[in-house]
Amino acid sequence: MYVTFFGAVREVTGSMHMIVKGSDRILLDCGMFQGRRKESEQKNRVLPFDPRIVTNALLSHAHIDHSGRIPVLTRDGFTGRVLCTRATADACEYLLLDSAHIQESDAAYLNYKAVRSVLQKIKTSPRTRKVTQRGAREIKALLKKKRNELNVETIDHLVEELHIDGVEPLYTVLEAQQSLSYFDGHPYRSPVTIGRDMTCTFYEAGHILGSAISLVKAVENGQTYNVLYSGDLGRFNKPIVRDPCLDFGEADRDVDLMILESTYGNRQHGPVQDIRSLLKQALNETLERGGSMVIPAFAFGRTQELLYVLHELHDRKEIPNVPVYVDSPLASKLTRVFGEHPEVYDSDTHETFLERGENPFHFKGVRFIGSVEESMALNRETKPHVVIAASGMCEAGRVLHHLRYKIHNPRNTILIVGYMAENTLGRRIVEQSRIFEAAGRTGHPPLLKFLGKEYPLLARVVELDGFSAHGDKDELLRVLKESNLNIKKIAVVHGEENQSLSFAETLGREGYSAFVPHGGETVSLG
Repeated sequence: MYVTFFGAVREVTGSMHMIVKGSDRILLDCGMFQGRRKESEQKNRVLPFDPRIVTNALLSHAHIDHSGRIPVLTRDGFTGRVLCTRATADACEYLLLDSAHIQESDAAYLNYKAVRSVLQKIKTSPRTRKVTQRGAREIKALLKKKRNELNVETIDHLVEELHIDGVEPLYTVLEAQQSLSYFDGHPYRSPVTIGRDMTCTFYEAGHILGSAISLVKAVENGQTYNVLYSGDLGRFNKPIVRDPCLDFGEADRDVDLMILESTYGNRQHGPVQDIRSLLKQALNETLERGGSMVIPAFAFGRTQELLYVLHELHDRKEIPNVPVYVDSPLASKLTRVFGEHPEVYDSDTHETFLERGENPFHFKGVRFIGSVEESMALNRETKPHVVIAASGMCEAGRVLHHLRYKIHNPRNTILIVGYMAENTLGRRIVEQSRIFEAAGRTGHPPLLKFLGKEYPLLARVVELDGFSAHGDKDELLRVLKESNLNIKKIAVVHGEENQSLSFAETLGREGYSAFVPHGGETVSLG
């Protein structure tokens, strides 16, 4: 029996590992790589194994860096089941379809640009060496149906006719829809068969709704092996979901190999209890300046947590009755998923809201934005307000347009409430803001390029890492020290290389046998 580490190894995204016992191959997550377009494209296109050999897949939670390549898996020959918690299965119904829509839209836009470029060369006047106005109008009429809608059929036809090297989506909406039929949702702490003499039991991970620690139990040659996959571990005492599990079943406590995340393996967050007061302070200071607050946030997890805390502050009258907009159709759908799974809420959520008959995620002043037209109108809103929009790392989506309208105004605030991976716009905003603030906000402001233009970063940038859904170094250690687990060996994954190596060193000093695998590395359990 052995384990191979395929993804999120010495990096954060693209989680993927495999347990092999006899003829059974159990996949742990099937995540998408996120980062530089070209590099991610190369990694995401081809799975490092033939999907037909995989018996079953276990999904720790619904975030795309853990689930995003499941449609590739199911499209290319996988015939098993995707096993996860019920809340994760429900969330994937929206997250994977949204991911597919993004894949299709990105491919269509890149093909549009390629076709337009070729047509512009054809329509260029030999005398002026420029496209004539008439030519430009003809190209636009050919390639667009409306102002903001591409004529995809015509573009695809021209890609073939003009022999252009076109872009194919990683997977289509139809392929994502088909992948959903492979999902099986299961409750926590209920063993499920995943292979011959192999079971899996899900325990609470405390990361997002439905997130799970997966305990795989396998019997080989009369010997029992336990592999514990942390997925992403959350923080303690956060609102909504229960804390990471510390009390494992008696038969699950002796662990031969733990695959442990290390996103913040060398960092410590601010106290959880400070997030309310710090959000209150940041918002009130912004409103006193007459500004608005933009919060880039993941549609699943972070958005609902922000609404929960804003609801508390609103009920306590600690913030003004300022409009709060959730500008993400996906977040609106996923907020309904949260509402459908109160069985996984923690006791505080039940006491604070449910027992009083209140929805934790709705209060006076909250408005969910649906249409593009409503979102565009909100871009131009000058009265103080709060807007929560995806994507969480500012790489795509409606948040880019809110930043375009607000990033140059020093009265406004960009509130950073989550991890920003390397090579993302969110990371550049954080890093450039720190440099500008260290210089006393003097001299020329940093320029950030997105949506094809450069914008001066004059808005205030406030970081609240207490909102992080990932446990920090101390909280990861708490899971190890305060749980009833006996762990022989730990593989440290899901962290930038410096974080993983540092955390492995910390674990060594604490008496644990830990290592940081390389991509493709295999370890034997017996």
